[in-house]
Order: sequence, then structure tokens, then C-alpha cells
Amino acid sequence: MIRIFDFAEVAADEVFARSEPTADVSDIVAAIIKDVRENGDEAVIRYAAKFDGIDPEQFTMELSSEEKKDALRRLDETDPGLSDVIRRAAANIAEFCGRQLRDGFTVEDGPGKMTGQKVIPLERAGIYVPGGTAAYPSTVLMDSIPALTAGCSEIIMTTPPNADGSIEPAVVAAAVIAQETVPGAGSVRIFRTGGAQAIAALAYGTESIPAVDKIVGPGNAFVAEAKRQVFGKVAIDMIAGPSEILVVSDGKSDADAVAADMLSQAEHDKNASAVLVTDSAELAQAVAEAIETQLCSLEREEIARASIENNGKIIIAKDLGQAIEISNEIAPEHLELCVDDPFGLMEKVRNAGSVFLGRSCPEALGDYFAGPNHTLPTSGTARFSSPLSVDDFVKKMQFIYYTDEALAGVAEDIAAFARKEGLTGHARSVLIRSEKQK
Repeated sequence: MIRIFDFAEVAADEVFARSEPTADVSDIVAAIIKDVRENGDEAVIRYAAKFDGIDPEQFTMELSSEEKKDALRRLDETDPGLSDVIRRAAANIAEFCGRQLRDGFTVEDGPGKMTGQKVIPLERAGIYVPGGTAAYPSTVLMDSIPALTAGCSEIIMTTPPNADGSIEPAVVAAAVIAQETVPGAGSVRIFRTGGAQAIAALAYGTESIPAVDKIVGPGNAFVAEAKRQVFGKVAIDMIAGPSEILVVSDGKSDADAVAADMLSQAEHDKNASAVLVTDSAELAQAVAEAIETQLCSLEREEIARASIENNGKIIIAKDLGQAIEISNEIAPEHLELCVDDPFGLMEKVRNAGSVFLGRSCPEALGDYFAGPNHTLPTSGTARFSSPLSVDDFVKKMQFIYYTDEALAGVAEDIAAFARKEGLTGHARSVLIRSEKQK
């Protein structure tokens, strides 16, 4: 059963399980990246045969237009109505992303002077979508729609194939729907490859897979390490840790609902952390009992139980103010405020990936449907980083324009700065122009 603690018994750095992974895969990943850089498609296909079981003689890397259309058709046959659900979710995400768009600006600071900033979308974004035993169409939407909204001309999506070379129809359908949802969107190309080899292909390019400017998306330890190693050659979103949820609740919340929210994260991963901080001892006990009851009905009971038993906690605080203090210190990925005045309490929140307000706002609403992104900072990085957004797929370029007269008016100031730093060449490059104007 989940453990119950008094506030004073748990240090802030012990609330979530944030130990470093024990498996060191860096050498293996480095060898895979080197192989893909040197051998391109041949290496990628070889790894697909080794890890995914595909027949290299019957394997094509990129999905065709007909295969994408067929995926939509098969989804409607096997799971009627799901494509409409995906479309509604995509519309919500696109609406939210549309409000994140920003324009450049110019500043005219006196005669002959102009400075400014230009916002430019990345040309090509890479999206990694996990495969294997699970399929994540929500990841496709959350990662591709911000990039398409930003104006990226091409999205390169990679995901591991099944042994027969197929990809889960819902994943393919989500990519098609994402492209359809954003007006004037760039193209979404889908490639059958996963693991560290996919990250290497996205970073360096192969004969079939174009190199991208940024790679986003979750993955296992090999994918995370590959992203770490190619960073600098390309940009990445983050190195994501295990999922986290912190529920802050008063005594009025429904224990079954709070327990269900905690288990929604615990079922992700044995290393996930689900924590409740409450000012009610009665709710604490009721939630502990509800978690134990609900665990037995989960398909992923073994994973969720390991998460709860190893990392789960219920902490009894003296009041909600104390609960927010610990929340701000640990900077949770997901923060639920199950209280009477969630907006008032949110005013005190400084560090969190995404905040869920009120008793009718489960974390799963954000995972799939509401619109804000579910790719969030973990492991305390919400102290200094943000959810994935349109901003992640643009870059800012600044510019400066001065006339001869405007430069002459500030030349001595610039030269004084340069001389102070011992950079007389800098000073000369300014003064030589103003002297020639005399």
C-alpha cells in the first residue's frame, strides 16, 4: 500500500524518485550513431531487421501516400469513431498553438537607426514516436501540430515498425490528421525506424531520411542517450525523465478520483512518481485505500503497483500554503490543484510543467484533448524550462541598420568600449567610417 507521511518526514528532494538511470548505454549508442553516419540506409535497415524483426528484402523505409490513406481506412474499420476523436483533439491543440504564434518587431530609435527581430520557422523538424508494445497517436499530435503551426516546411516522423513492416494505423492517421488540421501546413513524412538509429538518421541524414534541425519526442534509454549525443549537431526538446504527478488537495475531494489521477501516471512506468499532498488526514487514508482497490483493475497493474510501492507517497501538510511551498521546490511535471479556489492557489505556483485546475480536471485531459501540450519538463526542470510549444520550432534572427550619420554619432562611444576590452580592431572598424565621412 502507498505510504503516508507527515510533512516534516519527507525532504523536498525525496518527494519524487529522481535517481539517475543505472543502465549505461552510452557506448552502445555511440557505436550505433557512428554506424548510421558511415553507412546510412544500410545501417538503419540492418538495425530494423535486428531489433524489429523486419525482412530487409521486403522493406521500404518511407510510407507512401497510399499507405497513409489505407491507415485511415483501416482505423475506421477496426476502431470506428476514433479518427473523429483524433480530429477533435487536433483542432483543440491547433487552436492553442495558434495563439502561441509571435511576430517579429522593428525599433526606430531616432533618425537613421533601426533594430529589430525576425521570427523564422525551422525548415525541418524531426519527431520520434515510440512503438513496440504501445502506440501513441497523442504524441504525434502534440509534437507535430506545434511544428506545423510554426511553419516548418517538412516534418520527418520516425517510429519503429512491427515485424511485418506495418505501423499502428492510429499513429499514421494522427500524422495525416495533424497535417490536415493546420491551414497551409508543411508535409509530414513517416519513416519506419526506431531506437538510437532513428535519432542518428534524423541528426545526420541518410540516403532516404533527410537531416533535420530539431528532434523532439519521448523514447527509451537508448533514444534519450542518442538525443543527448547528437545535441549540438541538432537541437532537441529535452531529455525526459520518468513521469510525475503531484496532486494538492483539500479534504473535500473525492478519494476515488484523486486515486485514479495518481494511478494514471503510475501506470506509465515503474519509475514514475505519484504523490498527494493534502491537509486532510481523512482524505489521505481514503485515497490510500482507493489506490489499493483500483490497482487490481488496471491492465498495467504490475507497472503501476511497482511505481506506487517504490515511489508513491501521500504527505499530510498543515495547510495548502505548505503544500504549494513543497510544490514550488520540486517543480512537478503535472500539478493538480483539487481545491475550492484553484485559480487563487495557482497565483502562488511558480514552478510546474502544466497545472490542472479544480476537481474536474484530471491530468488525462491534458494528455489527450484540451489543447495545451503534454510534452512537459520533468525531473525538476520546470524551474527553468517550459512545455513544448510553437516557440520550440522557430528561431529569432536580429538585425541592425544605421546610416552614416547615425553611426558617426555613436562611434566614439563604441570605440571607448572596444579599447577598454583591448580590442582596438573593433574600435578602428567603427572610427574608420566616421573619419572618412569628415
